[in-house]
Order: sequence, then structure tokens, then C-alpha cells
Amino acid sequence: MNILIFGAQGSGKGTQADLLSKKLKIPHITVGDIFRLIIKEESELGKILASYLNKGRLAPNEITNRIVAERLKKSDVARGFILDGYPRNKVQADFLDGICEIGKVIEIKVSDKEAVERIKDRRMCYCGRTYHLKYNPPKKDVTCDECGKKLYQRDDDKPKEIKERLRIYHEETEPIIADYKKRGIVETVEGERPIQEIHLNIMKVFQK
Repeated sequence: MNILIFGAQGSGKGTQADLLSKKLKIPHITVGDIFRLIIKEESELGKILASYLNKGRLAPNEITNRIVAERLKKSDVARGFILDGYPRNKVQADFLDGICEIGKVIEIKVSDKEAVERIKDRRMCYCGRTYHLKYNPPKKDVTCDECGKKLYQRDDDKPKEIKERLRIYHEETEPIIADYKKRGIVETVEGERPIQEIHLNIMKVFQK
């Protein structure tokens, strides 16, 4: 059960992938999280990745493909996986086809206006927790409820960078979703609804 989940930045695909992962008992693999872990190591590869991500740009295909291939070799994906944030373009999609078979694709649709509105108020903590100043604010000021550290806004969550990421999504990612639709494996879900309602609609896909 190899699943891809697509959606523009701010679509809530990460939240939905987490919920689906718990239901299906297969790992949710987030390429962005893998990149951020590598960046924290402050290695040469981490510095290269940071130079791209901080500007809202995609990392080079050859690096991204290699990192994903290594992750999909691990034993926890024996029953399947939910891949979030990959593939982002045709080169990556072709590479993925060469190393595994995809059974289902979930596309979560939101407007660009909604995406920008959601992302600009997102805040992160160094301990890994994510907050939203409107929908999921911290209990006190802008500090983490768990560790008490001050929250920060990712460089690529600022309006200019968000719009660049959306441009890339429309120009490079949506065409590969269209290719998956030709295979008859795509299910599109409306993303501007309550989280639980979206989750129930996604689960209906797997109950058919």
C-alpha cells in the first residue's frame, strides 16, 4: 500500500497524512522533515539543502532522489508508506516509478489565497512542535507549550517565499498529478473543510 499525498503548501496534507498513517499503520514519510534533520547536522549536504529551502526553492533532483531512495530501503516500509512532499516534478516521478509501484494518490485541493492565509501565521519550535497563531496558538505569547522556547517563523513561510512555492507547485507538481490521474489512481478531496471531515472523506477512499 504505497500512497502519495499531494496538496499545495498550507493544504493540510501533513496533518491528513499523519491521521491516515495511524489508521493504516504504515509510516508517514515527510521529505521536508528529512531535509530539516540533515540541515541540523550542519554537514556539507545540509548547507546545500538550506541554501535552497530558505529561498523557497526545490533541492536538486539528484540529491532529493538519492535521499528518498535510501529512506524507502528501510524495513518499516515493508507494508507500504505515505509519501509527503515527493515527487514534486516529472524527473522525480519517473525516478520513483523506477524503484516502487504507487497504489493510490490523494490530492487535497485548496485555493492559493487560503494557502497563503494558513501558512503566514504558522510558527515552529526547535523541539519539533508546530503552531498556528489563529487555529492552534500557544497558550502563552509566542513560546512553546512543551519546552518554553520562543517560536520562530520559517524563512519559506513568509509571503514572498510562499508565493514562489505555490508557483512551483502549479507549474511542476500539478502536471504529474495529471499523469497519475490517467492511471486512474487519484482521489481528489476538498481541503477547505474541518480537519476531521477531510479525514473521513479520505478514509472513504480506502473503504471502497
